[in-house]
Parts: sequence; C-alpha cells; structure tokens
Amino acid sequence: MPTFAFSTSIDLATAAEIPELTPLVDAYRRFYRQPGDLEGARAFLAQRFAKGDAHLLLARDTPGRARGFVQLFPVPSTTSLAIRWILNDLFVDPEARGQGMGSDLLRAARQLARDHGVTQLMLRTQVENHTAQSRYHDLGWQRDEAFFTYLLNTDC
Repeated sequence: MPTFAFSTSIDLATAAEIPELTPLVDAYRRFYRQPGDLEGARAFLAQRFAKGDAHLLLARDTPGRARGFVQLFPVPSTTSLAIRWILNDLFVDPEARGQGMGSDLLRAARQLARDHGVTQLMLRTQVENHTAQSRYHDLGWQRDEAFFTYLLNTDC
C-alpha cells in the first residue's frame, strides 16, 4: 500500500478504515448541506471498497487521527481514448485546516494518478468556494472555460 511523502501522513485507504472515514464523509456531506447520515456514509464507503470503483486517500495528523480524505473515480474518455479520474470529494476536518493537509491530499491524488498511468484529473467545486479555487489554482489546476456542467435528476 503506497504511502506518500508529504508533511501530512497520507495512505491509500482500505476497507478496514471505514470506521475512521465514515464521520469524515458525513461531515463532508453536511458541508454541502446534506442531512447527516452516518449509516448511509458507512454503507456508501463499504460499497466503494466492495466494488473497487474508487480510490480513497486518507490523511492523518501527527497523533494519527483521520483528518481528511480525497476520493477519486475513474471515468473513460472517448475523446482522449484514455482513463481520466474525477477528484469527486476532498475534505479536511475544520479543526485540521490551515496546515497544508488539503494541498498534500491534492498532491497525493496527482501522484497516485501518475502511478496508475492516468494523465488527467478533473474536479468540480461550488462557484462560491473561493478558498478551494485559490488552492487549486496555486497547485496548477486550470479552470475549464470551454464546457458547462449540466445535471438531470432522473427521479422525476
């Protein structure tokens, strides 16, 4: 299991770490104004590990407490005839912010993608999330000005 050499301890997460990841995923969802649902978060994580359809990196602070995560999903690209990864989720516990953990998670995601031969990462963030946008820009991410994102709810 790879460990990334940053100021933060970051490892590729395993199913054994679901109990530590669950409250972080629940807090991430609440950040995006979703109701708290620890059991739903746990089940979602268990499904990801069972299906092997995501890569999760877990960041720990110096005492070893789980403080942040990034989740990446592979997506085939017909235009590039390759696999891209969507950096779908990035979260750092508010108590651990301002210490470079988010930047370290982004760097580790890039390294993991490189290690897997993935040449492009994509992400979306809220328009008003200026803090995240600044961090992405500082780390070399470029905002896509050529495409809009459209969503369709299929339950209607």
